[in-house]
Amino acid sequence: MGIRAAIERKIKVLEVYGDSTLVIYQLKGEWETKDPKLIDYQKLVLELVKEFDDITFHYLPRDENQMADALATLASMINVNRQEDVKPIQMSIYEVPAHCYNIEEDEEKDDHPWYHDILQYVKNREYPDQASKNDKRKLRRLVIDYVLDGDILYKRRKDQVLLRCVDAVEAKKILEEVHEGVCGTHANGFTMARKIMRFGYYWSTMEGDCVNYAKRCHKCQIYGDNIHVPPSPLHVMVSP
Repeated sequence: MGIRAAIERKIKVLEVYGDSTLVIYQLKGEWETKDPKLIDYQKLVLELVKEFDDITFHYLPRDENQMADALATLASMINVNRQEDVKPIQMSIYEVPAHCYNIEEDEEKDDHPWYHDILQYVKNREYPDQASKNDKRKLRRLVIDYVLDGDILYKRRKDQVLLRCVDAVEAKKILEEVHEGVCGTHANGFTMARKIMRFGYYWSTMEGDCVNYAKRCHKCQIYGDNIHVPPSPLHVMVSP
C-alpha cells in the first residue's frame, strides 16, 4: 500500500524501511523466496518497483520501530467510514508510569503513604486533586473496606478482622523482623504475607513485596537446596 501511494504521488526516489527481516532481504535479492504466497507478493512488488528511478530497501529492527507499531495498533482500533471522519491524533509519551504502588522509602517522593487518598476521603470526604469521575467512583468503592479509628486506618478483611495499614518505613521493618528476626524462619513470600496478616498489619503490595524480599535474601539462596538445614539457629519457644 505504501509503494502504491508513492506511485500515485509520482515519487521517483524512495527509501523503504521494514521490520521483517524475511521480506526485506527477499526483496533485496539476498535471500531466496520459496513460500508460494511470498513468491506472488515478491512479483507484485518487483513490478511496482519499475515505476521508480531509484528505490532501496532497509531493514529496521523492531526495537527502533515502536512508534509504527503503536500507530498500527491505533489504526486497527478505529473504524473510519469517510475521509472527513479522520481527525488529528495528539500523542504524548510519559517517562514513568502514571500510577504505581511501591513501599520503598525513597520511592515515596511526595511524603505521603500509599493510603493517603483513602485516609483523606474517609476522614474529610475529600477527593485527590485532578481526580477524574472514574477515579472518584473507584475511590468510593475502595473505601468500603477501610475503617478509621482516631488517626489510624484499618483494612477490613472478609472475616471482619481489622488490619492496621502501615507506611513504607513500617512495612520494611515488618518484613525484616518476620523473615529474619528473632522468631523469623526465612519462610517464602506467600507464607510471610499470611503471617503478617495474622499479626494484624496490611499494605497494598504486601504479597509481592514479601516474594521479592525472600528472593533477595542471601541466606535463603545459600541454603535453598538443603531443605533439612535451617538457615539460622533455631530458638526454643517454651509455652507458659
